[in-house]
Amino acid sequence: METTNNTIHMPVLGFGTLIPDAAETISATRDALKAGFRHFDCAERYRNESAVGEALQAGLAAEGISREEIFVTTKLWNTNHRPDRVEAAFQASLNRLGLTYLDLYLIHTPFAFQPGAEQDPRDENGNVIYDREVTLLDTWRAMENLVVSGRCRAIGLSDISLSELLPIYEAARIKPAVVQVESHPYLPETELLEFCKEKGIVFLAFAPLGHGIKPGPLEDPAVLSVAARVGKTPAQVLLAWAIQRGTALLTTPRTAARAQENFDISFLPQEAFDEINSIQTRQRFNAVVKTGVPGFIAKGS
Repeated sequence: METTNNTIHMPVLGFGTLIPDAAETISATRDALKAGFRHFDCAERYRNESAVGEALQAGLAAEGISREEIFVTTKLWNTNHRPDRVEAAFQASLNRLGLTYLDLYLIHTPFAFQPGAEQDPRDENGNVIYDREVTLLDTWRAMENLVVSGRCRAIGLSDISLSELLPIYEAARIKPAVVQVESHPYLPETELLEFCKEKGIVFLAFAPLGHGIKPGPLEDPAVLSVAARVGKTPAQVLLAWAIQRGTALLTTPRTAARAQENFDISFLPQEAFDEINSIQTRQRFNAVVKTGVPGFIAKGS
């Protein structure tokens, strides 16, 4: 199953590689490839691109899969927003992943941090040091040059609000192909989703299960009720809901069994879909859109 705009053909179900341990990253990535995942979402900030690359190279060879059959994304971190740093950051990610091109490169957040090797620059009071000398549009222009060079098939943005996206979309020579944001029944991002549908942008949801945080969507009474009625797990119900509303999504199964579970998705009956849409709880689990600091990654990791 793929979602398509004019730029890319992206498998709807993607494997997110935010796994702190390198050995676990390798085993989980290999298991995901074996289970059928063909879309892999990485980031410079996760500090494990080399492990993902190692797993993909070995997995492709073992499964007889060509590079062209998989879709690989990674992301530009906040300390590399200055235009003169973008290409070097992109090439470093490519090298770590062991690839010659990327299917998609995202600006990880709309916030620029002090440039340098320290990913999480802080002042003496522990506050993030932001870079006020660069705009998001400056960074986007450098991203566009990567597409022109042919080493990057498409570009997009992550952790961005509609108000921040609009001026970039209007000014862009190469329009964003993908917008990746947290989304689940507690954070449906309906207005942003509708904009993306109207403009032919792929809306890519991360944390579609609420990142496993409790209490969260996995324990919601409506989700549990639907799961019992349709004979699926709550996770399968949430993934089906996300796909049915027209989003692509990322999950991070750590085991082969979980990876298989994520592929066993059936469309929900309309009344079940409507029941989940009627959930009134509103909660964001990752405050990255406010600061640029990803809440699912430990400080200094």
